[in-house]
Amino acid sequence: MATKRDYYEVLGVQKNASKDDIKKGYRKLAIQYHPDKNPGNKEAEEKFKEATEAYEVLSDDQKRQVYDQYGHAGLEGMGGPGGPGGFDPSAFQGFEDIFGDFSGIFENLFGGGGGSRRRSSSSPNQGSSLRYDLQISFQDAVYGTKAEIQYNRNEACSACKGSGASGGSGRKMCATCQGAGQVRHSSGFFSIASPCPTCHGEGTIIENPCRECSGSGLQKKRQKILVTIPAGVEDGKRISIPRQGDAGPNGGPYGDLFVFIRVKAHAWFERSGSDLYCAIPISMTQAALGAEIQIAALDGKQLKLKIPAGTQNDKLLRIRDEGVPVANGRKGDLYIKVIVRIPSKLSPKAKQLLEEVSRMEGENATPSPIPLADLRS
Repeated sequence: MATKRDYYEVLGVQKNASKDDIKKGYRKLAIQYHPDKNPGNKEAEEKFKEATEAYEVLSDDQKRQVYDQYGHAGLEGMGGPGGPGGFDPSAFQGFEDIFGDFSGIFENLFGGGGGSRRRSSSSPNQGSSLRYDLQISFQDAVYGTKAEIQYNRNEACSACKGSGASGGSGRKMCATCQGAGQVRHSSGFFSIASPCPTCHGEGTIIENPCRECSGSGLQKKRQKILVTIPAGVEDGKRISIPRQGDAGPNGGPYGDLFVFIRVKAHAWFERSGSDLYCAIPISMTQAALGAEIQIAALDGKQLKLKIPAGTQNDKLLRIRDEGVPVANGRKGDLYIKVIVRIPSKLSPKAKQLLEEVSRMEGENATPSPIPLADLRS
């Protein structure tokens, strides 16, 4: 008979390990050597059995005390470990979001738990939620719009009213699993449960399936709805529309529809929060002398913009309340970056005038560098 390994060594923990450390060590091994992940692997099966046996002892204060004093021999006569009842599903509590419902898996594996945890899939369940990607213009995103969309979804079959049965024939108990929805297969030490191949885990079968929907109770149909896009919606925003997803099986309620907004880029405008930005070219004389010009807003209306005398290139000017609508009827602002255009060609008269201005200004032929801090301000 093979000599049993030290239980602490099996779980990879120290002899002074806490219960949490013991539980973590066991959980790691149970997942690694779980029979579903290692079908037909006898070595993995033995390691899984060994880890379960070690955990049963070390997680029990009384058995652990005896084991620490007398070793494996001290456990004889205590209803020693190693049987199927030694598995503790609570070792996986709190980790369902990472590993799923392992307690249910192992209860099925060992036949424990005092009854099936199977949830009948023949009862009404909510339908699946659907996703629709909607591309809209930049202007519609800013000011809001309504858009008609069309998509396919499952609806309750009109012939059987979603029951899946023809002529009100209804359902009857599955003869293969006797309504359990599961069948068991013994494999040495293990008893493994799997969904019934006849009823696919439902526990019941339809005597006379509906011809229109082949017994599913659902039909794929084209749905057309009008979606309201709120003003100021941003790219990637999700709009939830209740009960516009798939119909639920067995007469269950509809799921939801999620419309994801994709905003096209604009040729001249950009957005940052509730503010709009654009760039406008002006001449060097307008920048030097100042001017009042007209620019087109995003919605096409004409706005007056005053250019102060001495305006520098890349200067940001602001027009209030011409940006993106926000709460309470307010709007963001419109920022205009001024781009001073230098003519690449000058007429003789213009060149003569600029030379005269240059002499009058006494321009410096050996300028000093500008501090970088001044450029950032």
